Amino acid sequence: MSYLRGFYLLTITAAVLPLIFPDNYYVTVVGVTAALHAILAVSLNLLMGYAGQISLGHAGFFGIGAYASAILTTRYGWNPWPAILAGLGLTAVVAFTLARPILRLKGHYLAMATLGLGIIINIVLVQAGKFTGGPDGLGGIPSLSLFGWSVDSDLRWYIVIVSVLLVVVWLALNIINSRSGRALRALHGSEVAAEMMGINTTATKTGVFVLAALIASLAGSLFAYQQAFVSPDSFSFFFSIELVTMVVLGGMASTYGAIIGAIILTFLPELLVVFEDYEVMIFGAILMLMMIFLPQGLFVGLQHLLRRLTRDRRTAIDAAEAGESGRGAA
Repeated sequence: MSYLRGFYLLTITAAVLPLIFPDNYYVTVVGVTAALHAILAVSLNLLMGYAGQISLGHAGFFGIGAYASAILTTRYGWNPWPAILAGLGLTAVVAFTLARPILRLKGHYLAMATLGLGIIINIVLVQAGKFTGGPDGLGGIPSLSLFGWSVDSDLRWYIVIVSVLLVVVWLALNIINSRSGRALRALHGSEVAAEMMGINTTATKTGVFVLAALIASLAGSLFAYQQAFVSPDSFSFFFSIELVTMVVLGGMASTYGAIIGAIILTFLPELLVVFEDYEVMIFGAILMLMMIFLPQGLFVGLQHLLRRLTRDRRTAIDAAEAGESGRGAA
């Protein structure tokens, strides 16, 4: 299947990097964070890029998964794997319950509703100090283990989280290139036209909203176990904006673009650590410049530029060959 060629390249690159750069900080430490962000960006891209439903509260579902795993393992002694499943179940209930009323809204109203959802979740995490630890957060979260294989090093976390990223990317690509994906694109183009084509737009929007929330919840659980500590600051409104910036930077309706956007915005603060106090301003400037100069995103915009240059070059070669043929005939 041609649409999986990029997936195979991504898999090979992810597998080779730690072999070429063993014990490299940017691969095994920053790379883990970048992979987590990529999981979140790919899930948000399904909702925003393909279905056209903006969300400014995606970090809230990330937080639900993280805190569900953290609370159940530290306060109630649960095994991490059932705790992950419980977090997914709670996220599914919350997302499904809120999807229909929220997704009836459009444009700025939808953005404000999802923003409110994310803020409410963050407030609950701060105020429910008896369970969440309040603003100070919750520590002592146990690590994962699978059949006696303990995930207790940066390299092992890289393997686990990158593997989950590859599964999420594979799932997203197959959805996009299926009947459901065509329904999402039709919904993005025109909800009225999609309904006239027989698409159940309510069910489609609800389904992609819940799926994106579940992926974010899974990423949150992995984040909690990897960090062994969670605090409300990690799931704030600003992180939701950062996720939106990743999707826009890489390219709306582009799975690989979402990954590239996540990688760039994860490594950028590491490279510009001196400007840490201006991080939000930098993200805002990037978002503004992308909307002005590359509204289709970096990945998609560069693809179109490359195609245009290739087409122009082919046209120039054909014109030159036609000219030589004309001179030869004369």
